[in-house]
Amino acid sequence: MRLSRFDFSLPSELIAQKPARIRDRSRLMIIDRKSGHIEEAVFREIIHYLHADDLMVLNNTRVFPARLLGKKDETGGRVEVLLVHPIEEGTWACMIKGTTRIGQRLIFAEGQLSAIVEEKTGDGICRVRFQWEGDFYDILNKYGQIPLPPYIKRKQPLPEDRKRYQTIFARHTGAVAAPTAGLHFTDDLLNRIREIGVNLAFVTLHVGPGTFKPIRTEMIEDHEMDRETYSIRAEDLEEIKKAKDAGRRIISVGTTSTRVLETIYQKGPPPETTLDGWTDLFIKPGFRFNVVDALITNFHLPLSTLLILVCAFGGYDLMMRAYNLAIKKRYRFYSYGDAMFII
Repeated sequence: MRLSRFDFSLPSELIAQKPARIRDRSRLMIIDRKSGHIEEAVFREIIHYLHADDLMVLNNTRVFPARLLGKKDETGGRVEVLLVHPIEEGTWACMIKGTTRIGQRLIFAEGQLSAIVEEKTGDGICRVRFQWEGDFYDILNKYGQIPLPPYIKRKQPLPEDRKRYQTIFARHTGAVAAPTAGLHFTDDLLNRIREIGVNLAFVTLHVGPGTFKPIRTEMIEDHEMDRETYSIRAEDLEEIKKAKDAGRRIISVGTTSTRVLETIYQKGPPPETTLDGWTDLFIKPGFRFNVVDALITNFHLPLSTLLILVCAFGGYDLMMRAYNLAIKKRYRFYSYGDAMFII
């Protein structure tokens, strides 16, 4: 299938630059795959489309301030580093903005944190060894910036981004991008969802910069996804298995949760203990979904793996119709934008 099929024209003013004033007051498009019917709601009204005994699965990863602004020790030249994932104690895979060389020393956090570029591994990733005084994450929290997506055009993040580019159920630090479908939930809404009998389970997938990685191949089948690590507690895994065995509806909140759920069932039922692993699963049209019955997701970039996943789940024609309607109705797109519930 050619990548060009997943292109569309989006007016730049529809790319949300700030979150909705109240999380659950964003707009929601309800899309019925069987009938092709599309209707509109407000996100908090999603409760009217849920059933007792549904299982809703959310990604509880926490975004950390992974963007560091610093300088080169020798020249004083400016440099920007994005921490992607740890390799071993003190050593990280990073993306570096600015020209650097192997062995070069970089200075951050008013001298409290320094780094040596040890290796350039290709695909824009470098191996960087850090040295610091005190607690590493305390330094990041004080001097680092929240790594907002490139389509949010600001010179610097706003103070509110630390709270709003984070789900209210974020628990485990490690993501450099938020699982944005979860940004619409409030404590009150989750409590109301539980009260009607919907069960909740959590997975942890640390979203990496690969979520924004462009597809550079003409045929989408030739694209390779970056690996991302996940973990699931034994009690959450048990909830997922019980729901699937009973034939209850499993609702995935976001494409990240979807990829985890479909990964763990690719080779049959998963084990009963806590599960840790990685996934590079690329879900595209023709994929057979074994777990996910309904999907909550935002409106995604053209030509992206996320849009392709949504088309695989909801059907290409129906999803393109929904996207065209969203543009016509002036929905807000991407991370801070509105949502759809595909049932």
